[in-house]
Amino acid sequence: MIRKNSSFFLLAALAVATFSACNSAQVKKRDADKARAHGKGGADEAGYVPGTDVTEASLRGSDFVTVEGLEAVRFDYDSANLNGDALTTLKNNAEYIKSNKESDFLVAGFCDERGTIEYNLALGQKRAKQVREYYMRLGVSGKRLATISYGKENQLCSESSEECWGQNRRAETRARARTASNRPTDQTPQ
Repeated sequence: MIRKNSSFFLLAALAVATFSACNSAQVKKRDADKARAHGKGGADEAGYVPGTDVTEASLRGSDFVTVEGLEAVRFDYDSANLNGDALTTLKNNAEYIKSNKESDFLVAGFCDERGTIEYNLALGQKRAKQVREYYMRLGVSGKRLATISYGKENQLCSESSEECWGQNRRAETRARARTASNRPTDQTPQ
């Protein structure tokens, strides 16, 4: 009788421990999701990296180039918000993108030199995503737009001054001609 009760209590303790561990992980995930939904967390959380959809991954490559007619937009310190000047620039860029149907586009996000590599990669991606989403609201197909973050790599200016940092906090829209090998397929989700 004692042996049966020992086994029962051991199994019950194991079940409680497993349930507690699973419940704790679910609570942490739920709290992180709530924080991101309310504008907290995201790039501010260590190790957070925004997701990439299938279409974006299929467009990535190194053959995107800066072209005349696509202007970069600037960002405030520690921000991915688009200001009035940026919105005007992006509207003009969207017209260019829509009129160049045989090209795909890559929005590259950049940050100034301050902050950790991880933080700046996440913030650069957040900036690029903001631009991509705005283009899509203006009618550009998401199948033609990819994002990438360079974080604090590829600085335009290397001085440690606010004027220089302001030049480095940017998102650039780059283009490449479509070829048979880099065209998205109809099965690729938008």
